[in-house]
Amino acid sequence: MTRPSALPQAPRAAALAAALLAAPAAGAQESAQTTAPGNGYATPPGFAAMVADKQPAVVGILSTAPARAEGPRPGPQLPPGLRDFFGGPGPMQRGPMRAQGSGFIISPDGYVVTNDHVVRRAEEVEVVRADETRLEAEVVGTDPATDLALLKVETDAALPAVAWGDSRDVAVGEWMVAIGNPFGLQASVTAGILSARSRDIRSGPYDAFLQTDAAINRGNSGGPLFNTAGEVVGVNTAIVSPSGGSVGIGFAVPSRVAQSVIADLRDDGEVERGYLGVRMQPVDAALAAALDLPEDAGGALVAQVTEDSPAAAAGLRAGDVITSIAGEAIEDPRALSFAVAALESGQEVPVTVLRDGSEETLTVTIGEQPAGLFARGEPRRQAPERGRDGESRLGVTVAPLTDELRARADLPPRVEGLVVAGVAPGSPAAAAGLRQGDVIAAANGEALREVAALREAAAAADEGDRPLLLRVFRNGAYTFLALPLDAGGDG
Repeated sequence: MTRPSALPQAPRAAALAAALLAAPAAGAQESAQTTAPGNGYATPPGFAAMVADKQPAVVGILSTAPARAEGPRPGPQLPPGLRDFFGGPGPMQRGPMRAQGSGFIISPDGYVVTNDHVVRRAEEVEVVRADETRLEAEVVGTDPATDLALLKVETDAALPAVAWGDSRDVAVGEWMVAIGNPFGLQASVTAGILSARSRDIRSGPYDAFLQTDAAINRGNSGGPLFNTAGEVVGVNTAIVSPSGGSVGIGFAVPSRVAQSVIADLRDDGEVERGYLGVRMQPVDAALAAALDLPEDAGGALVAQVTEDSPAAAAGLRAGDVITSIAGEAIEDPRALSFAVAALESGQEVPVTVLRDGSEETLTVTIGEQPAGLFARGEPRRQAPERGRDGESRLGVTVAPLTDELRARADLPPRVEGLVVAGVAPGSPAAAAGLRQGDVIAAANGEALREVAALREAAAAADEGDRPLLLRVFRNGAYTFLALPLDAGGDG
């Protein structure tokens, strides 16, 4: 399956090595919007006047970074499904790394917006204007969590600038225009429609991308996505592509997010976000049933509470379902991430949770998000030790967590439970997503130390006609799984 990928930059001639692209396909006739004969749909409007007005504020970005001593070339932090235009773990670059992307001027005194991955690690950055004028740029600040960066150029003359629009006012199906620097082709214009909103492409904790079908290619990264009024409603960042070129699926950071981040970078050189200290997961239908919640309950299920965090101090527990914070309804973990990030450190806010079938309200004092917290590396897989107990009707072979097993699996002292030694194909355990090497810490909210306790918990869930709720330690963190007792197994 082809997944979305950040757009890379490219030397003038060949491959762009770091710029993400997300822009619409351009060019229509310069005319008022009209209605085509025989139907009530409007024909495409023309964009020439708007493009002529905004194009001078769109720039190319050239950056030079020192070569790495070893390892693959750097790229945006994207999941495997997002094609990496940096070329993945290719041969080591021996000379300076040059990247090419796009950007846009937001103030006459020379502030320029682009993508973080376009200027990451850069020692030298140049801004190339539409008239080919080159200006040295300083990196004011970057925000890897949203892949945004702010630059500053010095010039005696006032520069042409563009204004932000509100991405919340853009409807699916509306025309979008992108201007950028694809493949080094300065000031290229494309146009398309808004295909979808709030896309989560799993590139970071604050994914809520605008999706467009416009033609977006390497080198467009950091360029503006305009509405037909000439306002910037997005910052082009990534595409889905099997080949590296546009296939009509591009993504832009919405202006609602970008404008706030850029303002923080301009004022402070960094972005401060609120911090709660929980690991979350969505409440799907199976988990809702296991928690005895309505199927459409929504909310963010707390899988783990970080020690000494604001959440721990407030009394939040694993198994709580957060339904609101600071008066804002929470539909899923992503909504909670955005809501907490917008809060200020030291602010006291109410948090409403569903706990053991009842609604409770706690008061939490928001902390400051630790630097780099959003970036999680690929977890290390643990080598499991095979257990000794026979396979149960759940389709899982487990064993108590002994000191020897703990040492072999390199588990921290705080982790207790039953080690999964094997999972039968087609069993309820397999259907729930249990894996060899997992540690089942609790079932139906009760801590597990003996195999018999797991059997008893399964029997109780079966009698209650609901899935078995398991709290599982895997790859250094806890998560919840709902094990459907009617999904097979050997009885």
